[in-house]
Amino acid sequence: MNAESFDAIVLGAGAAGMMCAATAGVRGRRVLLVDHADEPGKKILISGGGRCNFTNIHTAADRYLSGNPHFAKSALGRYTPQDFLALVEGYGIAWHEKTLGQLFCDGSARQIVDMLMEECAKAGVTTMLGHAATAINHRDGRFEVSIGGREYAAPALVLATGGPSIPKLGATGFAYDIARQFGLSVVHPRPALVPFALGGDEALFRSLSGVSADVEVRWQKVRFREAALFTHRGLSGPAMLQISSYWQHRTPIGVNFLPDAGPDWLIRQKQTQPRAFLKRVLAAQLPARLADALAERLGLEGELGNVSDKALRAAEARLTDWSFTPSGTEGFAKAEVTAGGISVDGLSSRTMMATRVPGLYAIGEAVDVTGWLGGYNFQWAWASGRAAGEAI
Repeated sequence: MNAESFDAIVLGAGAAGMMCAATAGVRGRRVLLVDHADEPGKKILISGGGRCNFTNIHTAADRYLSGNPHFAKSALGRYTPQDFLALVEGYGIAWHEKTLGQLFCDGSARQIVDMLMEECAKAGVTTMLGHAATAINHRDGRFEVSIGGREYAAPALVLATGGPSIPKLGATGFAYDIARQFGLSVVHPRPALVPFALGGDEALFRSLSGVSADVEVRWQKVRFREAALFTHRGLSGPAMLQISSYWQHRTPIGVNFLPDAGPDWLIRQKQTQPRAFLKRVLAAQLPARLADALAERLGLEGELGNVSDKALRAAEARLTDWSFTPSGTEGFAKAEVTAGGISVDGLSSRTMMATRVPGLYAIGEAVDVTGWLGGYNFQWAWASGRAAGEAI
């Protein structure tokens, strides 16, 4: 049976795959875009609470984790947030900036998916949804792929199927299997941008489920200042999701509950409000339930005027670097992205092509490049997809 021929087969109709297919198609390449899901861009649709945090204006390579911190520079430098924003505005999609440079649709994330599919259609891309690639071989300079019982062939194959985060959307480690098949190494994948679970003694904080506070969270030398949220299982919210990408199992994280308080602030409170109780002083700056729980843990009884300066300094030190040792994370089921993936050491940073397997490309979340929370991972998808699409 003769295989139907294309110039490129792109596996995965997510953010990176659609961008790559449209870019290659515009350049006159015959592209087949394939996904086992019955609709494209499923992760786009649920992102940003359904409004898609489609980029971040502060994008820079130092906001990504990778085995090679310089790898992302080339693609990110050649396709910027402003470039994607120009595409969005060209389609008349209204948007707004939230905190920390995050750009969202005013309307629905579906506008972004529709825009990318329209770009693919205009570029003449052939799209096959609801069909999985079941067998992939490489011979005579062509990749042969079995899809839905038929054979397709192309000199270029793009792995854009993401990582295993959010399996309920159909996410798998398929890209890693194919990468290994062709001799590429894979950095151990792990959940990233994921809530923490707390166990043992720290489970007392579960009584605070639903309480949120602006904190600075620290793991080793990495720090993030954003909201933290207590949950019935542990710790979540933007600050915790950010630090989770860096965290290593069985290590503590430190939380500064009062990042704006200056040194010796408790001693100053003692001088100005000697009859106040610690609980009341904390409640002026933190949610009441959190203030109660922290005061109870610190165990300082009575009025501040009757507490020694040494004890107040010790309490202050603990409040500004409160140690939690998570028992783990909530895993791939709740992880927004996957850290690790196809090693960048075997890829060209300019084209995203495997250096040892001409014609094989890897882009987006499938690659060992993981962005911060807030639109960075979408920008990597657009930029890496664009880089591959221009090289095919």
